[in-house]
Amino acid sequence: MNKAFTFLEKISKEIAGAKLSKMFSADCIKAPNGKVVCMVWKDDMVFKLTGDDEKEAMKIKGAHVFSPMEGRVMGGWIQIPAAHQKLWMDLAKKSFLLVSKIKMEKKEKKKT
Repeated sequence: MNKAFTFLEKISKEIAGAKLSKMFSADCIKAPNGKVVCMVWKDDMVFKLTGDDEKEAMKIKGAHVFSPMEGRVMGGWIQIPAAHQKLWMDLAKKSFLLVSKIKMEKKEKKKT
């Protein structure tokens, strides 16, 4: 078990409503609305951030926009290296607040 997964477990206990889950086969935390807050990528953490929070996160040494594969950049998702683990909880809380505001869209059933 790597440090990033151990961190996810900590989030799930410290942030009310945070739930361990999976995204792209990666371990993650979801908000009560089912939206992903943050996830483990190798030994790093990836957080959903926007606005000033995203700008501040990008100032962290080694931080970059998440790209799960060559040419597949995911805007609004910022990868933070394991070297900055002390910053992860604050980023997780900011991400959780952001993601918790997103409303889940109900999928309409197709009529046949």
